[in-house]
Amino acid sequence: MTQVFRLPDLGEGLTEATIIEWHVAEGDHVTIDQEVVTVETAKAAVEVPCPYAGVVTSLHTAAGEELAVGAPLITIAALADGEAYRTEEQAGSTSPERPLVGYGASEAPRRARRRRAAAAEEGATPAPESAPEPEPASQSAIKVISPLVRKLVEDARIDLASITPTGEGGVIRRADVEAAVADRGQPSPTAPATTPAAPRATSTDAPADQRIPLTGVRRAIAQKLSTSRREIPDATTWVDADATELLATKDALKAARPQDAIGILALLARITVAGLRAFPELNSSVEGHEIVQHGRINLGFAAQSPRGLVVPVVHDAHAMTTAELAAALRSLTEAAREGTVTPAQLTGGTFTLNNYGVFGVDGSTPIINHPEAAMLGIGRIIDKPWAHEGAVALRKVTQLSFTFDHRVCDGGTAGGFLRYVADCVEQPAVLLAGL
Repeated sequence: MTQVFRLPDLGEGLTEATIIEWHVAEGDHVTIDQEVVTVETAKAAVEVPCPYAGVVTSLHTAAGEELAVGAPLITIAALADGEAYRTEEQAGSTSPERPLVGYGASEAPRRARRRRAAAAEEGATPAPESAPEPEPASQSAIKVISPLVRKLVEDARIDLASITPTGEGGVIRRADVEAAVADRGQPSPTAPATTPAAPRATSTDAPADQRIPLTGVRRAIAQKLSTSRREIPDATTWVDADATELLATKDALKAARPQDAIGILALLARITVAGLRAFPELNSSVEGHEIVQHGRINLGFAAQSPRGLVVPVVHDAHAMTTAELAAALRSLTEAAREGTVTPAQLTGGTFTLNNYGVFGVDGSTPIINHPEAAMLGIGRIIDKPWAHEGAVALRKVTQLSFTFDHRVCDGGTAGGFLRYVADCVEQPAVLLAGL
């Protein structure tokens, strides 16, 4: 008897996903709630657990292809004992109308992750019922989890020992194989089918153009930014600020309350929330012919992920202490870095804080994160000569930039908000006046 597992409803109104990486191959044995594939939606990359156990008889699509919710994903053949798959009551419907039971909440997927992590630490490829193919002695300790990655290595004829792993625990991922192939000057075995442009007449062998489809998160970002540019009449204003006292405050908090680990980003988030309370017009969005001023402050912030820049959201930031803000920012930053941030953590923002100073730049005129109405940017903090107490001194200076939707406010409001933020950066004690 076989069971067809279809791409489940991943929530947040998502209707499709792109297959990023298979964790099983045809012929592999799988257990209930084992994560079998990583997919990328318009919100994030997620690992999908299978509600059936048995032998994989068919993978219905290849890595790099897009699949609609409800489309066949994988077929599992039951084992002879009749207990290899859940009943409909246990597994829940896999139709597009109902989300996969256990997705994101069950302990079983976490157990599966721990099993694979333990296997990875031992240098083994986890397979519950079947042993992996024998490897050369020189490669027996190389950490590779995905059967797909193993196949890519075989197709490219690359020595595993020559590949630099970037995965957690030293695991070799698909991107590592592609990088190794690129270094050798060979076509990537996983690259999607490309349509090279017609060769130009040239005396040199120039590399051919490649066409890379916009899928998943990148497509969602492209659509959102295009909508923002098309619909929002934005304007930007900026000011330099002396951040010496802000850094001193951070150091004082670190010494007094090291357990809270309050950094510069958390202090800037605290200042931003206070600024939005003073200028609530900026915690808004435009819906049709109405300006909606949001009662809650859901603070988004830019963070790097394996698939590019994402904007996790600290929900109800207005109700948090500075220590709570710091903890939330750390948690979301770590999730973004590991690629485990969820769709719910990427939605619902009302204002965005962009710390582009981490890239070593001073200023920026960012595109507003539609449908929000404004974005505050923080440049790098560097030593600069500055007029201080009647003399020129070397101070820690940063540039603050503020991009806003001119439909929700005029320049006076925008300038007032930015000046308030700059005053708090220069004299953090200003925040006490609002407590």
